[in-house]
Formats: sequence, C-alpha cells, structure tokens
Amino acid sequence: MTGSSRASADTPEGPGLADHDADMTDSPAPDSPVPDSPVPGELAPDDPAADDPDTYASGGWSEADDDRTTETLAWLRTKRKAHRRRQGRDLAVLLYSVLLAVVGYGSGLAVHFLRGLDEGTDYGGFGAGLTRGLPALFTALSLLLFLVSARDALWRGPVVLPGPAVGWLLAQPVRRAAVLRPWFRLSAGLALIPGVLGGVAGAVALRVTGQASIGEALPAALPAAVCLPLLAVAFGMAVERRPDRARTVRRWTAPAVLLLAALGAQTGLAGSGHRVRPLEWVELWSGPWGWAAQPVVRACGGSVPGWPAALALLLAATAAAVVLAHREAAAVPTGQLRARAATATTVASVAWSLELRAAKLALLEAGGGDATRMVRLPPPRGRWARHLAVVWRDALTLLRAPGRVGRAVLWTAAAATAAGLGADLGGERRPVGLVVGLVCGYLAVGALAESARVETDDLRRAAWSPYRLRGLMLQHGIVPAVVGAVLGLLAAVPFALHGAPIALLYLPLCAFPFTAAALYGACRGPARTQLMFLGGGSPIGSPGPLIYLAWYAAGPLVAVTVLALTLSHGAPATVLTVTVLLTAAIAYAASAAANKLLR
Repeated sequence: MTGSSRASADTPEGPGLADHDADMTDSPAPDSPVPDSPVPGELAPDDPAADDPDTYASGGWSEADDDRTTETLAWLRTKRKAHRRRQGRDLAVLLYSVLLAVVGYGSGLAVHFLRGLDEGTDYGGFGAGLTRGLPALFTALSLLLFLVSARDALWRGPVVLPGPAVGWLLAQPVRRAAVLRPWFRLSAGLALIPGVLGGVAGAVALRVTGQASIGEALPAALPAAVCLPLLAVAFGMAVERRPDRARTVRRWTAPAVLLLAALGAQTGLAGSGHRVRPLEWVELWSGPWGWAAQPVVRACGGSVPGWPAALALLLAATAAAVVLAHREAAAVPTGQLRARAATATTVASVAWSLELRAAKLALLEAGGGDATRMVRLPPPRGRWARHLAVVWRDALTLLRAPGRVGRAVLWTAAAATAAGLGADLGGERRPVGLVVGLVCGYLAVGALAESARVETDDLRRAAWSPYRLRGLMLQHGIVPAVVGAVLGLLAAVPFALHGAPIALLYLPLCAFPFTAAALYGACRGPARTQLMFLGGGSPIGSPGPLIYLAWYAAGPLVAVTVLALTLSHGAPATVLTVTVLLTAAIAYAASAAANKLLR
C-alpha cells in the first residue's frame, strides 16, 4: 500500500477514505473499457475460490501488507463510545423495569409457594412423574432448542451485523474473523443466560418435589444447562454459514414438530406410569440430549451405569461443535450478512411500532415462506362459478400450502388434549383446561384464515373481485369455517367414545365464531399505539397496555370468553343459540371494520 493511503488512518474521515481518493486519481478514462471487478472484500460469483473459508478470511487482499484491522477497529470504538454509553443507560433502565416487575408481581407468588411448602404441601407425586419422564423431556427440550436455533438462522443467526457495519466495515482491509467472531461469541454468551437460569430452576424443582437435594441436583443439571444452548448455537451457525441448508431446514421443520408432539405425548404417558424402557434407553444414548439427561436421572435415583462416559461425550461434543462453529463464523458470505442485517432492522422497527403482522411477513420472506406444492383443482363452472371463485381460490391455497393445514391439525390436537386434561382433573382445573383448549382452537382456525389476512395486507389485491371488500372478507371465511368444523368433529370422536357424545356438537360449533374472530383480526387495520397511553396511573401501573391488548385481541378475547362461559354452564340448545348469535355479531363487526379500511 502507498504512503499516502497508509496516512489515511490519521485523517478525520477515518480509515479507507483517503485510499478511495487516491484510487480516483488513477481511474481509467471514461472511454476506456473498465473490467468487471467485485466489491472490495467480496469475490466474483464464478470465482472457484468463493467457497474457500480461507479466501473469505483474507478478503482478497494481502494480510502482510494491507492489514488495517487494528486501526479500523480502534477508530470505530472511538466513534461508537457515546452511542455505547447511551445503549448502556437504556439497558440499565430496561433491566431495572424488568426487575421491578418481577419483584412487584412475582413476590406474591413466591410467598404463596413458600407458605405452601411450610404448611407441608406435598409435591412428591408430581416429582415422581417428572422423574419418570426425564428421558423424553430432555429429548424434547433439546429438539426444541435445535429447531428454534435453525429457524432463527434462516433470517438472523448467531452472526448478524448491523447494516452500516456490513456496508462499510467489511469493505475495509480488515480481517473478517476479527469482525465476525465477536458476534458469535456474544450470541453464545447470551444463550448461556437462559440456559443456566433454566438449569437452576430445574434443580430447585427437583429439590422442592423431593427427588434430589440441591447439592446433587444443581451439579447434575448444569452440564445440560451449559452444553445444550451452546450446541444449539453451533447448529444455527452451521445453517447460517451454508445457505444451501436453508431448504433442508424448511423441509424438516414439519417432521420435527411432529416428533416434538410425539415426545410430549411420551413425556405425559411416562409421567402417568406408562413407560417404554427400550425407547428411553435409545433416547439416553442416541445423542447429546440423552447424555445431558443421564446425570439428572442419576441424581433422582435412576439407574444409569454409564453416566460418566455420557458426560464426557457431552463435553467433548460441545467443545468440538463450538470450536468448529467459531472457525466458520469468519466465513459467512457478505451477501448473507447484508440480507440478515436488513431483515433484522425491519423486524426491530415494526416490532417497536407493534406491527406484528409486518414482522411476521418479514420473517416469512427471509425464511423462504411456507413450503408449496403444485396442486390442481378444477375451477367452478356454470351459473354459480362467479359466486364460488373465492371459495375455490381459498381451497386451492390450502391444498398448495399443506403447512397451514398441518399447523391447524396440531393446534386442534392441542385443544382437545387441554380440554380433556381439564375435564379429567376436574375442580378448578376444569375451566382452565377449557380456556386453554378454546385458545388453541382459535389458533387452529386462524392458521386456516391466512387468505383473509393476505387480502388486507394490500387492499389493491381485491381489485379483481366484483364484490365489496366486506362481502369478499365474509366469503374468505367459508373455507376456514368448514375445514375447522371438520377438524373439530374429528377431535370430538375420542370424547364421544369415552361417554361424552355432546362433544360432537360442541367442538365443530366453535369453528364458526373463531372464523369470524379471525376475519375481524384481519380487518383490524394499523396498530393504534396511542391506546398504550390512555388512562391515568394507578398502584399497579397504567391501564394503557391492557386497553391496547383489548383492542388488538378483541375478536379472540370475546369469542373465547363467551364460549367458555356458555360451554361451562349452558344446555345444548343454549350453546347452539349463543354460538349463532356470537358468530353473527363478530362477523358484523368484521364487515364494519372492512368498510373502515377502505375509508
């Protein structure tokens, strides 16, 4: 590098700008051909070295002659000093607010819990069931961690730089490893915080239930609390480093969710005494999930003769995965970093403005969206063809996006399970199970009503339709209502076989008010953040957030509340009447909201 370019480190503009001025003096004439060249720090797409991590680490320049990492990062730290101080103050205020909320609202629950222990409340039965389900529980938690990390890596990942850093810093003659690897270490460190807290909570739960002393439970839970989050971060790094693995993650997400549901069912069955010993043995030795569970099983009195070997395997696998991921963190393509920085900025901005729908759309676009398949459905013909066009389009959309139907089926199964558990436990747990089941039922129907939301994301989409928007939105509710009723009927079959045939009427009926509530949510319009600041102060805080929540979730709140009260105390004729009136009222509110969208 020339002497003038080296002196650029002392210029007020910062490193790299004087180099740019020096290069401009040697640029070819406008009429001379300029060869195609990649952006500094990047490689041409057809360059055979583009996939070489060492090439990405050097950035295409000579480290011995052109390395400006120390000067660039020192200049950047100086420029960011005031910004970091402001960030520290904001973080301190946030942590203080969280601590105040935890102390204010959680102290009462803690006092009640400790008083129950002092009065001799017996949690031993729950602890025994928890101990029996440990192999399946650890496997399910590990699978959930890996799945969340892989899906996160589709749009963000362990290494995500701010947009200015990607656009400016990586274009300088700096080592990529010095820029990217600190972000990986930060992600790994942040992942340890909830992991360690979860391990401490698990050890306390084992102590409270009488399954192990705190001196045995805490050392047994810490390896899992440390190793499993680090393995999940390393797995996410592998997905982020190689963009071609994104399709594999999307393809295997649905089977992973089904496996997660199966592990949840196995955990529940094992807790109730129905254990499958060979399957538990496979889970304990098939991977890090089982290796992490073995010390905890031993601390609870279980028989795991080879637990020291399992612990050694867990530590070795974690160390190898973290070292490999740390090495690959320096080789993430710049195009990936740019796209992730843009997505992260979009999600953060719309999340702060409470536009959750926009955040979801940004995540879906970055993650590739739902998997689709080519399916043909004969179009309607005849005199009624025009009236069935919307229904035909919605049905074709569901057939081509089977993931939505799969989510609806899973939420329906969760709803039936929650309602069934509440009914079996009885007492005060019965209405809790009913409410949880109704909420899951709404989520199931909501997964089928995506076409209505897409219609209101951009009102210009409705230009093709000869109907007014309110009529079009009501037609979008036909397919979700019918499919939701069919799923509810299937979910009611086990209840009917166990002596509750009235469920064959109740469960399908719930699909209709839930569909109307989903349509109302689609027509809700932009977020009214001014509602957050309504109302005066009180000893428990401002009612503004509650007012906003009541507006944002008005449809499902009304539907779930009315249905829960009616199903708890109403006769079949009353339930049928209330359901019809509730559906009509929410559908009318949805059509009125659709008219307001146009105005």
